Amino acid sequence: MTGKYLATSTITIEAPASRVWSVLTEPAAIKEFMFGTDVATDWTVGGPIVWRGIWDGKPYEDRGSVLEFEPGRRLVVTHFSPLSGQADAPENYHTLTWTLEDQSGRTEFTLSQDNNASAEEAEHSKGMWDSLVKSVKAIAERR
Repeated sequence: MTGKYLATSTITIEAPASRVWSVLTEPAAIKEFMFGTDVATDWTVGGPIVWRGIWDGKPYEDRGSVLEFEPGRRLVVTHFSPLSGQADAPENYHTLTWTLEDQSGRTEFTLSQDNNASAEEAEHSKGMWDSLVKSVKAIAERR
């Protein structure tokens, strides 16, 4: 798939970065904001991460690895979904970068996904991530 298009979604959350970070890394919160997925990882850099669930009536098991883990600041993981119909090969993985910027009790939260094959694919991903970051915001602001 090797693509050069980036999908990015940014939102300001009325909560400190530490609270947003807990939403991003707690399995119950992940299940809530990430479309009902169950996550399995120990958050060790270099370690695996697996997302399991049902999407459009089909069970899935997406996988990747943790590339960076900086509590309260930055999380970077690779991601591959067999539902894409592509081969499980390095060129078909995306990198998801979750960045938190503390702004005096508020947090600017950005999620980006690289390796989109076209502008249309990047726009589709952005739409999905826009929905996800709004859910992260809602969870963090009600805690």
